[in-house]
Amino acid sequence: MATEDGAKASGRRARRGGGREGRRVQRGAIGSAAPAYVTRKLNPFEIVSEEGLAQIEYNADSLLEQVGVEVRDTPRAIERFKAAGAMVDGTRVRFPRGMCREIIQASAPSVYTQHARNAARNVQIGGDATVFAPNYGSPFVHDIDNGRRYATLNDFENFVKLAYTAPHMHHSGGTICEPVDIPVSVRHLDMVYAHLRYSDKPFMGSVTAGSRAQDSIDMARIGFGGDLADRTVMTSLINASSPMVWDDTMLDAAEVYAANNQACIITPFILAGAMAPVTAAGVAAQSLAEVLVGIAFTQLVRPGAPAIFGSFASSMSMQSGAPTFGTPEPAIVLYTIAALARRLGVPFRSGGSLTASKIPDAQAAYESSATLHPTLMAGVNFVLHSAGWLEGGLALGYEKFILDCDQLGSMAAFAQGLDMSPNGQAIDTLLQHPPGEHHLGTQHTLQNFETAFYTSTTADNNSFEQWAEEGELNSAKRANAIWKKQLEDYQEPALDPAINQELREFVERRKGEIGLHDS
Repeated sequence: MATEDGAKASGRRARRGGGREGRRVQRGAIGSAAPAYVTRKLNPFEIVSEEGLAQIEYNADSLLEQVGVEVRDTPRAIERFKAAGAMVDGTRVRFPRGMCREIIQASAPSVYTQHARNAARNVQIGGDATVFAPNYGSPFVHDIDNGRRYATLNDFENFVKLAYTAPHMHHSGGTICEPVDIPVSVRHLDMVYAHLRYSDKPFMGSVTAGSRAQDSIDMARIGFGGDLADRTVMTSLINASSPMVWDDTMLDAAEVYAANNQACIITPFILAGAMAPVTAAGVAAQSLAEVLVGIAFTQLVRPGAPAIFGSFASSMSMQSGAPTFGTPEPAIVLYTIAALARRLGVPFRSGGSLTASKIPDAQAAYESSATLHPTLMAGVNFVLHSAGWLEGGLALGYEKFILDCDQLGSMAAFAQGLDMSPNGQAIDTLLQHPPGEHHLGTQHTLQNFETAFYTSTTADNNSFEQWAEEGELNSAKRANAIWKKQLEDYQEPALDPAINQELREFVERRKGEIGLHDS
């Protein structure tokens, strides 16, 4: 019935020549006036005193000095740490107090530019900038027509296109979903190719092996015309194996990217109570310790290589062990670690639109909102999982993606804060109008009516009668029509045919060299 209702409503809208729905889709189309990234005019919200932050830093250094980290299956990384002054006992590496911080602050940039194929879409990462990137890593996708199913390469390409056409999505992301119909050993080639062909926004490379990171760089070099010219064109996700372990897969990928001046998001993935203590201060201290090691490693590979302080910390049900989202404790961790990242002097990644809900329902909405608002208020610079996340990250939702992107636009508007320009103060029109006279037809209102308020692309604000006449659509059904329309109207960005051919040849050659076997 849901599909039939949507089809009937779609037919009515078509007969009406577009109307309000047509304008709604136009507002969400690529080419809108949305900037390449959000420039925040709000100061980050602080919840921890300077003394508290200093204590957490002290605790992190104590952890690195007295316990250290395990560095597994990568003697080359251990030798780098040892040469820089770390204490090595087999695979256990301990760091003198302050060592990692000194390495980072000597060379890691506080702000950098990630270049896009289209220079108009370059993004600033760090400082007062917030960059929204899509969901990452889900093996399943969900839509209200077909329910939950394994993701395919076609789904992956669809979401690259949806991210490209979303005006408030600044980044194409990385493994937006896992195309499980392609063998693991070669799927990174198809994913990077999709980012380069179907979008000209910035993107992320593969991190599941050092060789796959190198493939990503080689393909980016082709896509950018044959020479990266030392530009940072990828910002890729490097996860610690919390608690307090760095393995060869992640460090090999980080080494490849850092050596080529590509950015790494150094992120502990923590389920509090399992991979870290249950308390926010304990999570913050452990996260800081793990990130200090990871970013210091990138600087030992290449001083000045861009790196982001990443944090992903979730609470969990103490009854079942399942991850929970939208709870207050992870928000407290987010605010705390954001402040620690500013003190360290590097960009910060966290937040998103996170939920444990399986479908785009009320739970999905309120949990995502409870994650997204602290994301903006804390001053997060790079937001992964900003749209589409369902089921604790196991699924990527088509309708959820559209609904989340709408909220990103709302957050972008909120980030501008109070307008104290002469137009914002509106004192002239206030002085010109006597008590009791409305402002509907004033010059000031007419000059501002198109931009005065953020206009949702998914909400229905019509009368009950009009809503009923248009099919009684709930938000998921409206989003269903929107994503289908965006894919129907999608047009590929320009890509030189010779570059496209070279990319296709590279993919086919590497698949032949690797072999179509999972590994």
